[in-house]
Amino acid sequence: MSVNIHPNAVVHPKAKLGNDVQVAPGAIIGEFVEVGDRTQVGPHAVLDGWTTIGTDCKIFTGAILGSECQDLKFRGERSYLKIGNKNTIREYVTMNRATSEDHATTVGDGNLFMAYSHVAHDCIVGNSNIIANSVAMAGHVVIMDHANIGGLNAIHQYVRIGSYAMIGGHSRVPKDVPPYIICAGSPLRIVGINKIGLERKGFQPEQIKIIEHAYRVMYRSKLNVTQALKKLEEENAYPEIAPFIDFIKSSERGIAK
Repeated sequence: MSVNIHPNAVVHPKAKLGNDVQVAPGAIIGEFVEVGDRTQVGPHAVLDGWTTIGTDCKIFTGAILGSECQDLKFRGERSYLKIGNKNTIREYVTMNRATSEDHATTVGDGNLFMAYSHVAHDCIVGNSNIIANSVAMAGHVVIMDHANIGGLNAIHQYVRIGSYAMIGGHSRVPKDVPPYIICAGSPLRIVGINKIGLERKGFQPEQIKIIEHAYRVMYRSKLNVTQALKKLEEENAYPEIAPFIDFIKSSERGIAK
């Protein structure tokens, strides 16, 4: 096994490092940490607690991953941070472990976390998301797949953000944001669907028209949420609409208006 650990790094002898892992000067890796093959740990990064990091990740200067959560209920339980493959974690990003015993804060694959962003306890981040600079997630936030979260956003605890959604910078996000939606501001305002983002992800014009129709029924008709859901369920058998309907039906905080 080939591991490149700088002499000025501090790596606990029980930490598990995969093949071709690189550890830069000043980095600290704790006893219970596991790092996958070819992952790069930057200068002065700290990997702590029961933290698992997948393959081909890039962790930049000063990132702190797996530290204790900032939840006043926390009493030192054994909890986890689980990070997937091919994630880019930029300077001074912080990710906390979960609050409860044997629970985990989880991050999927292929995400970009820009500088100073924060993933709090018990958050779930899916795949291929872009989290811009200084995004602050409170506890139990869920971000699905292919979402784009603008800089300086504050996301309320237990909020969910659907796949392919886009949230403009410097917004306050107190409610769930359904899939495909684009929104911004404080108070948060829905402005349409993420059409350009959908096109870039390979959605065809016919699919986008179906999504636009669902958006208009939910947000531009005079129907309330229950009525709009009923109408969409009655008239649509399109697979593109199912995630939109299911997300709204399962919302506990309510959706952004």
